[in-house]
Amino acid sequence: MTIPLRALIIDDEKLAVKRLQRLLERHPDVITLVGEAHNGEEGLQQIAAQRPDVVFLDIEMPGLNGFQMLGQLEQMPVVVFVTAFEAYAIRAFEENSVDYLLKPVEPERLELTVQKLKKQADTTAPDHYSQQLWKALQQLKPKKELFSVPVKVGDRILFIRPEEACYFEAEDKYVYLYTPEGKRHLIDYSLTVLEEKLPDYFVRISRSVIVNRQYIREIQRHLGGRYVFLLNGKEPAKVTSGASYADKVRQLWEL
Repeated sequence: MTIPLRALIIDDEKLAVKRLQRLLERHPDVITLVGEAHNGEEGLQQIAAQRPDVVFLDIEMPGLNGFQMLGQLEQMPVVVFVTAFEAYAIRAFEENSVDYLLKPVEPERLELTVQKLKKQADTTAPDHYSQQLWKALQQLKPKKELFSVPVKVGDRILFIRPEEACYFEAEDKYVYLYTPEGKRHLIDYSLTVLEEKLPDYFVRISRSVIVNRQYIREIQRHLGGRYVFLLNGKEPAKVTSGASYADKVRQLWEL
């Protein structure tokens, strides 16, 4: 991207749009306004027509909200969220280098955003922004909690609560749930889905294993940055972490 950046404002509150326009016009060396839209549908049309470098985007809008609109884009511009969300709900944006502005937008805070855009425009590839944005969006998506895991036992379907699972392991194309009693059940969920839906006391320690932290008795160092987990239960189990998960494993005792 080159300076000045072509900017588009997408917000259903016209007064908020006018305020942001006035504030952005104070930075002609960095920002050039190329248009505005007042809902997600208009936003998609304007992005297609104007090809902006940066979009100042409201989240809550009639019809398509900001997240839904972004989900329909094939190429992602730099996005600065302009939102009334409380600061705690926006931490994911900060942590992933996606900027945001809380309404009403203050000149001093906008100045920081503009300087950030100016600094990063010539040093950060657009693909980096896209990746960071999608990370942030995924963090803010409501997590659909898994309350039980159905398993087939003969002609019956049993429902096992997450806290009753010691660990999950993938073998070839199959995933199994292991109980503290040492029983193994074939399930229909992939490890990726389980990782998204299981409670926070589960941790993925390798490409093939997710363990219930409540059953971890001991962690031993192993070769190549791996660790051996000894798990409690009537039938004690032992599983090994993957080398690429070493940092994640170390966080278990650094919390």
